[in-house]
Amino acid sequence: MSRDIIICSGLGKTFETSRGAVHVIDHVDLKVQENEFLVLFGPGQCGKSTMINCMAGLEPVTQGSVEIHGKKVVKPGPDRGVVYQRMALFPWLTVMGNVEYGPKVRGISKEERRNKAQYYIDLVGLKGFENSYPNQLSGGMQQRVGIARAYCNEPDVLFMDEPFGHLDAQTRYLMQEDLMKIWEKEKRTIVFVTNNIEEALYLADRIIVMTNCPTNIKKEYEINLPRPRNYVDKEFLALREEISQVVDKAL
Repeated sequence: MSRDIIICSGLGKTFETSRGAVHVIDHVDLKVQENEFLVLFGPGQCGKSTMINCMAGLEPVTQGSVEIHGKKVVKPGPDRGVVYQRMALFPWLTVMGNVEYGPKVRGISKEERRNKAQYYIDLVGLKGFENSYPNQLSGGMQQRVGIARAYCNEPDVLFMDEPFGHLDAQTRYLMQEDLMKIWEKEKRTIVFVTNNIEEALYLADRIIVMTNCPTNIKKEYEINLPRPRNYVDKEFLALREEISQVVDKAL
C-alpha cells in the first residue's frame, strides 16, 4: 500500500494586512500519498495557491502544521519542487543551463549533471533546443523547461500552481498529455492546483474540491477512469457535471 508522504493537520493561514486580518485557509486536514497525482480544485482566489505555498514551505502556517516524510515543514527544502503559471526561467541561461542549474548549485559534477539534464530535456520533448534561450521559446516550450528543471532536482514532491493557465487551449491540452506521460514514466508525488474542471479530471488520481475563501475541503473524489482519459467519455462528462455542481454550492 502507498504511504502518506504529506500530512496537513488543522492547517490554517491568516494574512495581516493594513485593513486587518485576512483568513485564507480554515483548518484543513489532508493526506497525500506517495506518487499520487492530487489536484486541488476550486473557485479562483479561494486559497489553493496559498495552500501549496504553505505545503512547500514558502509561506509559514498560522495554525496547525504540515509534515513531509514525518518532518514538520518550516522552510523550503530540496525534497520539494514548485512549478508556477509563469516560469521564472533565467533569461541569461540556455535550456541546458536552466535545467542543470539545481544540480550545479548542489555541486554535482559537470558530466553527471549534464547527463541528468539531457535526460529530462529529452523526456519533455525539447531535444535539439539545449542551446536556445527562453526568449526564443514558445510559452509551452518554456513550461516544458520548467518541468524538466523541477524534475532534474529530483524532488520527492512537486507542487504545480496552475502551470498551464496562461496557455492557449490547444497547447494546454498537449501539455496535459505530456505531463501525464512524464508522470507515468518518472513517478513523483504531485500536488496540482487548477480551477479548470476538465484539466482536473484528465490528470488526477484524486480531486480535492475546495470551498470559497477562507478555504476548506468541501468534498473529495477518487478518479478511477482509465488513462489516457477521453474528454467526451460518458463517465468523464458525468463526473464533470457532478463536481461542477459541488463547486457551485461551495461558493
